[in-house]
Amino acid sequence: MRVSVAATPNAAIPTLNWLLHSSHELVFVITRPDSPAGRGLIPQESIVGRWARTHNLECIKPVASAELFDSLARTDLVITIGYGVILPEKILSVPRYGFINLHFSLLPAWRGAAPVQRSILGGDQISGVTVFALDSGMDTGPIYHQQAMPIDPYENAGDLLVRMAEIGPEVLAESITLIEEGVLPKMQLLNGASYATKVTKGEARIDWQKSAISVHRQLRAFTPEPGTRTTWREAKHQGSRARAFPHDHK
Repeated sequence: MRVSVAATPNAAIPTLNWLLHSSHELVFVITRPDSPAGRGLIPQESIVGRWARTHNLECIKPVASAELFDSLARTDLVITIGYGVILPEKILSVPRYGFINLHFSLLPAWRGAAPVQRSILGGDQISGVTVFALDSGMDTGPIYHQQAMPIDPYENAGDLLVRMAEIGPEVLAESITLIEEGVLPKMQLLNGASYATKVTKGEARIDWQKSAISVHRQLRAFTPEPGTRTTWREAKHQGSRARAFPHDHK
């Protein structure tokens, strides 16, 4: 199958590496336009953009989604992974098999921008990855395949996302096989939906009036991004690892 990937973050790299050496043809990569970064505000490529250049693959960086129409006609399927752009419905039907998304939660739980952080902050013990067909809603499309995984009580969001990204190719491979065989995806359940709103820096400021468990989850959920912050003796500090003890611990 002729496959393309629309992605921005590092979490897409395991999938890109798998596609590059799979029986599928990786036609091109779509990523966000270069953006100013650093003190000099020098335009920087996304991690996915750099990966494509290193592997001599065509990389498209559209400013507007309408720029994609001609390119999408050259591919059978597009996989999105943290692309960060809401695509108009008329774009989704251009490839032969449409668009599928690799999402880092067990949908319908934690639809939205920050599923990994919200699952940790919410105290979930189980999460996973979902591959579903994109539609006009926010992570509401029908599901091809899911794989659950336990959340270690001491891993942070960065650790968990790495593990999720590593099993992404396996779940995508199963999903693409189902697509090739003409198996229709299953509609998402109406019950159990939750929403993973974007994380703000304000949320990452530690509130020491909360329980030790809440602070521990906050440290884990907001590491490495945006990083938790607190003030001690008028000095600013950033936390990353912690361990919660019972109240009566001596």
